Amino acid sequence: MDVLTRIKRLAIAHRIRFTLKADHERIRDGLGVEDIIESIVNAPAITKVIRSMSPVRRGRKERLYIIVSPTYDGTLVYTKGTFRKFKGIEEFYIFISAKRSIL
Repeated sequence: MDVLTRIKRLAIAHRIRFTLKADHERIRDGLGVEDIIESIVNAPAITKVIRSMSPVRRGRKERLYIIVSPTYDGTLVYTKGTFRKFKGIEEFYIFISAKRSIL
């Protein structure tokens, strides 16, 4: 299964988790969780893949997936996240979620 399909399936199943910062950004921009899910589901492609530069992550760097895609009403949303397991269940862990016009 390709990565975008995997992310979309996790989003549809509501198996997404936000960092505290991403949650604050989402709320500040007037976006609901459903807006983030809509944007991910509408994405035709992953915009960019980068390696984590976090000093906390020693050894193997994780891949971060950037998606810029509209909600159903046309609001462009920028989302950056990676795959993580919480209690043995895979989720898409979101570091940033904000309206594209804000960035």
